[in-house]
Amino acid sequence: MNTGVGSAARILGILELFSEEKLEWTPDEMMAVLGYSRPTLYRYIKALKDSGFLSQNGPHGLTLGPRVVELDFLMRKSDGLLREGEAILRELAQIVPCTALLVRWYGNKLLCVASEVSTPDPKSSYPRGRPMPLARGAISRAILAHLPRRQMLAKISENLAALRDIGLGDTVDGIAETLRRMRRDGALIARGEVTSGVIGVAAPVFDDSQAPIAVLCMTIDRDLLDDNKLATVSGAVWDASVKLSHRLATMRGSGVAVDAL
Repeated sequence: MNTGVGSAARILGILELFSEEKLEWTPDEMMAVLGYSRPTLYRYIKALKDSGFLSQNGPHGLTLGPRVVELDFLMRKSDGLLREGEAILRELAQIVPCTALLVRWYGNKLLCVASEVSTPDPKSSYPRGRPMPLARGAISRAILAHLPRRQMLAKISENLAALRDIGLGDTVDGIAETLRRMRRDGALIARGEVTSGVIGVAAPVFDDSQAPIAVLCMTIDRDLLDDNKLATVSGAVWDASVKLSHRLATMRGSGVAVDAL
């Protein structure tokens, strides 16, 4: 089927409907949200079902299909960030009992793409594939604090109420200044903002233009960390992020194929 740019965007609109809050949709529900005509919607649904992106669930329900799983398998094999990052996660997880996370930043989302658990009682509530909040926690701060100023101010404006609620400041400029001060200390730290009882320690992974593309984070039971241990963990997370950024840059420089980060 010749979709064209407009049709491609409309097909993607169908896939973007699916979320943790609503895993199954009927065609009538899709039409109500998207505003597509019935013939157009059914044509797109057929194309998505034929290619495996959608599956029929009962007489009317539609869910994501097996092609999504296949693409995830291929991404794991081809993504340079994942290939290099998983070994670094294993190293971080040996420092202290924790959940070590590799989080991808794309569009307006933070998404866990890999993790390593070294504690018998993990408290992290964000397994692989689950989006994270953009305005809470160490991972969010590691991205926001290192964005180019114009982009940082825009993201602060979009999330101003949530950033105020956690005490980062009252105005866009005030919050930006708080984030700038935080990034001078290296790794970013948050206490119990996303998961109760957990300290998050995070640092950004950069691309060639020094823009953050991902985050390395350790989430640790607060009872396991005194000030000295927290300083050790913070240094280790920062060093790991520098190492991963360097490895990605080296892969590009040597001509090794790396996915578009």
